[in-house]
Amino acid sequence: MATFSIELKDIRAAIPELKAGDRAELSGVCYTSRDAAHKKIFSLLDSNGQLPYDLKDACIYFAGPTPAPEGRVIGSCGPTTSGRMDVYSPRLLDLGLAAMIGKGERSEEVRKAIIRNKAIYFCAIGGAGALYASCITSCEEIAFKELGCESVKRLVLKDFPVYVGIDCNGNSIYNH
Repeated sequence: MATFSIELKDIRAAIPELKAGDRAELSGVCYTSRDAAHKKIFSLLDSNGQLPYDLKDACIYFAGPTPAPEGRVIGSCGPTTSGRMDVYSPRLLDLGLAAMIGKGERSEEVRKAIIRNKAIYFCAIGGAGALYASCITSCEEIAFKELGCESVKRLVLKDFPVYVGIDCNGNSIYNH
């Protein structure tokens, strides 16, 4: 398994080189989104509304960070279970989403959408929210403030450690 340092602004160029099981350190902008935010994003898509961020080549982190303690950028920011977003992910990938970060297995429909769109799924380690928070240099709430910790946030990552869960060819660390 290889280790890669990846700037998220260049994610599309990096994706073909990444294989299931590879380790990566991500730097750059990504957006948090969980169940409630995905529902609101789909409502905007269905009504031709303005999305809080451009999906093209974006990276979504399935996380709901806790409030930042005094002197910190963000509170704990561990991954949530990605399978809860499986109903939404294929459409978002078809609309240009390049990468997702979360934990756990994904459905066959999501795997096919990853292949179809030459995208990628990164796995973060559950229970490592404090570690991940230390790799976030900026956090700005950009949409759905009423959702609290599930609002959409624009994060800037620095050397954020993940593993390739499903590569662009559909190979998965979850194949037994």
